[in-house]
Amino acid sequence: MMGQRGGSQDRLFYSFNLDDQVPRGHLLRGIDRFFDLGELRHHLAPFYSHTGRPSIDPELMIRMLIVGYCFGIRSERRLCEEVQLNLAYRWFCRLELEAAVPDHSTFSKNRHGRFRESDAFRHVFESVLRRCMSEGLVGGEGFAIDASVIKADANRARGVPGTEVIDWSKGDGPSRAVREYLEALEENNPASEDAGDPPEPPTAPKNVSLTDPAARWTAAPGGPAFFAYSTNYLIDLQAGIIVDVEATPAHRTSEVDSTKTMVDRVEERFGLKPDRLVGDTAYGTGPMLGWMVEDKRIEPHVPVWERSERRDGTLSSSEFTWDEQANQYRCPQGHALLSDRRQLTKARDHITKAGTIIYRASQHDCGGCPIKQQCCPNVPNRKIARSVHERSRDVAREIAKTPQYKQSRRDRKKVEMLFAHLKRILKLDRLRLRGLSGARDEFLLAATAQNLRRMGKWLMASQQAPRLATA
Repeated sequence: MMGQRGGSQDRLFYSFNLDDQVPRGHLLRGIDRFFDLGELRHHLAPFYSHTGRPSIDPELMIRMLIVGYCFGIRSERRLCEEVQLNLAYRWFCRLELEAAVPDHSTFSKNRHGRFRESDAFRHVFESVLRRCMSEGLVGGEGFAIDASVIKADANRARGVPGTEVIDWSKGDGPSRAVREYLEALEENNPASEDAGDPPEPPTAPKNVSLTDPAARWTAAPGGPAFFAYSTNYLIDLQAGIIVDVEATPAHRTSEVDSTKTMVDRVEERFGLKPDRLVGDTAYGTGPMLGWMVEDKRIEPHVPVWERSERRDGTLSSSEFTWDEQANQYRCPQGHALLSDRRQLTKARDHITKAGTIIYRASQHDCGGCPIKQQCCPNVPNRKIARSVHERSRDVAREIAKTPQYKQSRRDRKKVEMLFAHLKRILKLDRLRLRGLSGARDEFLLAATAQNLRRMGKWLMASQQAPRLATA
C-alpha cells in the first residue's frame, strides 16, 4: 500500500535540540572535544577597543575557519553559506538556529587587521599543539622535516624577467602583496648612509610576478613553471603531529633555512628537541649537517648530499685516505695532498667562499704517477675540496649504515602523507591569499586543521573501543 506523509508545517512551537541532530561519530564531535579557545579572547584583548559597538566574536570566526579548512571549503563566501545550512557546522560554531552568520567580508577585515597583528593563527596552532602534547600524541624523540610546493594566486602570464626594473607605482598604486614585498626588500637591504659595504645582491629570480612578487617561479620535473610558495612541515614521528609550520618562497635554500627556525622555535616554546631529525637529500648539505651535529647535537638521519663522486670512470675523492693528524689526504699511490706546502709567517685558514679547503697534490708526484689517467687526466695535479663540515658529514654517513636509519626512512613517509592529505582532502593545492603573510596564514590554519582531525579521530576511536568491548 502506498504510504502518505502526515503532518503539516503550521505548528506554532517546536521542541528542537541542535545537539541531537549531530551524529555521535561525526568528525566535528571529536574535534570539538579537544579544541579549546579559552585563551583566545585574552590574547586578542589588546587589539580591540574598549568602546564602540560590539564586534563579531573572534572565537566564532576561528571556529568557522577551522570548519572550512577541515572540510576543504576554500571560499569564505561559500563557507558562510554552508554554516548557514549545515546543522553540524552550526553546532560546532555555537550558533543557534536563529543566530545570524557573519558576512564573508568580516574575515578579510580581521585577517588583515587584528588577526595578523596579534599572530592569532600562530596562537591557535600552538594551543592545539599543546593539547596534542597533553594527550600523549607527541613523543619528542624523532622529528621529520620536508617541504611541499603550493601554487600561488598569481597568473603565469603576468610576470616579467627578474632582471627587468619594475615601476611598482604604476596604475592604482601597489597592492597589499606588493607593499609587503617592498617592505621586506627594504628591511633586508636598508639604504642607510651609516651602513658599511653594501651586501651582495641575491640571485635574481627568472621571473617576477606583478601580482604576487614574493612568490617564486618554479617548475616540477616534467611540468610547466608557475609561481609558488612552499609549506614546510616539522612533524613528530610518533603520531604524525605537526609541531611547526613555516611558509617560504618555493626555493630550496629558503626551505632548508626554515628548518633551523622551526627547530629553535619548538625548543624555545615547548622545550622539545629531538634526538634524531629525518629528512631527504636536500637537507644533507654540509652547513645543515654541521648545524645538526655541532650546534644542536641532533642525529642527522639524512642522506649526505654528495657532489664529489665522479661518473666518468676516474677516481673519486672517497678513494683517497684522510689523515686527521697530518691534515692531509693520501692518494692510492701513497702521495700526499696538502692544503699548504709553504711555511707562512701568518697562518691562513684557506677556507673558500664555498666553505671548503682545497688539498692539492704536487705536480712532481702526479707527473710520474702510473695511474694519472685514472685520477686526473685533464689537469696537471689532483685536488680535493674538503668541506669544513666534513666531520658532520662523516657522522651522517655512519648513521646511514644502521638499522635505525632504515626505520627513519620509512617513518619519513608520514610527512609525505600529510602533504597528500593537504592537497587532496583539504584541497589546498592553490592559495587564495597573496603575499608571504597570506601564505603563512593559510598554512597555519591548514596545519591546525590537520592536527585537530588526527587528534579527534585517534582519541575518539581509542575512547570508544573500551565502551564497545564492555557492551
